[in-house]
Amino acid sequence: MKLLDGKAVSKEILKKVKADIDQHIEKKHLGYNLSRPSIAIVMVGENAASESYVRGKIKACDKAEINHKVIRFEESISTFELISEIKKLNKSHFDGFIVQLPLPDHIDPNSIINEISAYKDIDGFHPLNFGKMALGQKSMRPATAYGILKLLQHYDIQTNSQHVVVIGRSNIVGKPISIMLGNDFEVGRSTVTSCDIHTPKALLKEESRKADIVIVAVGKPGFLTSDMIKEGAVVIDVGINRLDSGKLVGDCDFEDVSQKASYLTPVPGGVGPMTIAGLILNTYEAWKMKNLIED
Repeated sequence: MKLLDGKAVSKEILKKVKADIDQHIEKKHLGYNLSRPSIAIVMVGENAASESYVRGKIKACDKAEINHKVIRFEESISTFELISEIKKLNKSHFDGFIVQLPLPDHIDPNSIINEISAYKDIDGFHPLNFGKMALGQKSMRPATAYGILKLLQHYDIQTNSQHVVVIGRSNIVGKPISIMLGNDFEVGRSTVTSCDIHTPKALLKEESRKADIVIVAVGKPGFLTSDMIKEGAVVIDVGINRLDSGKLVGDCDFEDVSQKASYLTPVPGGVGPMTIAGLILNTYEAWKMKNLIED
């Protein structure tokens, strides 16, 4: 079994993005002096997990020399007030921005996501970007799904004509990765079966045991076991769960599944860093669009 090292692959992606930005700035596209990309990270209230994720994003921005600013609001901010701030960011100098999830219970995340300019939506959640992605058109791609594609691509894992089972149907991971792998992207052209925790256990196991690639994103530690995959399957574990002991684990029973899988993502250090890489790649695309740069 070989580990899919998202941390190492993410590091390579950030290094390349920095080099590409440096090259465009040096060329003075259209005769202009270009500024480095800049993003804003909006945080509402206090959440320990969100603080950790944001630190990771800031660290990645620093490595790619992307300017960043964290904008904080009190947990008591209203939906109307937050939308007003989002509209200001849409008109700001920032090339892109994200609203860190989860939001307080009184704020509907969809109402906020829908207000973000599709051109500055570096998380790839806006309905316009999601729709264009579904049609196979160029768009900001949901960062986690984008990162998973880049990870498969880096390790030259075949997806064309392969059977992929995606367990989980969230808008953040399950739906977009199912669509992207079924589409004609640089990584894709797969036959995709979409399941979730409500799929009857016997049917889920029947499908997952036939899959060449299994992607699990259900938020349940130890959910995927070796009897649910075939020998030599590629397993992408998107889950990140903190046990009572404080240990971080994925949705796979790692020790069990590793005896049967050919490739497996570790938790932490697998999909997590690739999500941030997807965010940085989207930032680079947003910066190029704003400056009319075509590769």
